[in-house]
Amino acid sequence: MDYKNAGVDIEAGYESVELMKKFVKTTMRPEVLGGLGGFSGAFSLSKIKEMENPTLVSGTDGVGTKIKLAFLLDKHDTIGIDCVAMCVNDIVCAGGEPLFFLDYIACGKNYPEKIATIVSGVADGCRQSGAALIGGETAEHPGLMPEDEYDLAGFAVGVVDQKDIITGADLKDGDVLIGMASSGVHSNGFSLVRKVFEMTKESLNTYYDELGKTLGEALLEPTRIYVKALSSVKEAGVKIKACSHITGGGFYENIPRMLPEGKRAIVKKDSYEVPAIFKLLQKTGNIEEEMMYNTYNMGLGMIVAVAPEDVEKTLESIKAAGDTPYIVGEIRDGEKGVDLC
Repeated sequence: MDYKNAGVDIEAGYESVELMKKFVKTTMRPEVLGGLGGFSGAFSLSKIKEMENPTLVSGTDGVGTKIKLAFLLDKHDTIGIDCVAMCVNDIVCAGGEPLFFLDYIACGKNYPEKIATIVSGVADGCRQSGAALIGGETAEHPGLMPEDEYDLAGFAVGVVDQKDIITGADLKDGDVLIGMASSGVHSNGFSLVRKVFEMTKESLNTYYDELGKTLGEALLEPTRIYVKALSSVKEAGVKIKACSHITGGGFYENIPRMLPEGKRAIVKKDSYEVPAIFKLLQKTGNIEEEMMYNTYNMGLGMIVAVAPEDVEKTLESIKAAGDTPYIVGEIRDGEKGVDLC
């Protein structure tokens, strides 16, 4: 008896590391010390000494049950983007710059090519966000999960000068809410998605005219990463007063998180076009509108609040970064919360 007969293939682990190295190298930053394969990832903090009061910000998350669709379609090259996005989008909500990322892959059986493909998506997300992929772990769990399944989670660390942390404390009546278009469902609410649509290869490969693609392609579309957009706004000299990453809990849970007591967000539902995937989901599942806005991003993955005089500059900066902005509402004095009208 040996470890391989018990279900853990150490040689496959070595092969996975070798295959993923080429993807990891594409994410390197000058601050990264050492290479892949050590017991820990090392990152120099010499550059952040220029800040008055450098503050670390972090985020950790996974991709939820969206991963089940990757299994069904045997498509594993984009799920890593989702994992990075869920972490770094939270970091930039605080005004931080993502520095580095680590992933954790738990699998029933280590298939090196599949693991490397997953990591290629993680590396893609890191490149999009400017974060270095400095380490990770792949763990075989025989007997705990099926051989052809895996789970993916990640952890990111960023930095922000304390004076630049986005807190919402300076919000005023009349400040403007600007939303940034999402790429689709992102990585939240897939337990409901899987109840609404039949989760078979045939169903997911069905083409829908209103989507302009198959259902599976629309649902697996990677989560949008907003690091460049928010950095562009900051570089334009605009002060982002408050910021909300629209994830699980939709509008009703996430928008109030960016508000101080005494301020209320007013969001106009007709200020932008809700993407077709949400309309199809609502219609097929007979889901009430309030539940849709309480579960999904409904086409807005990130919302920021800026002063009225900064609106045009903010819109231009977001567009310059390749994202699509909409003026979606405003801040009013009142009980902390959000109104959709």
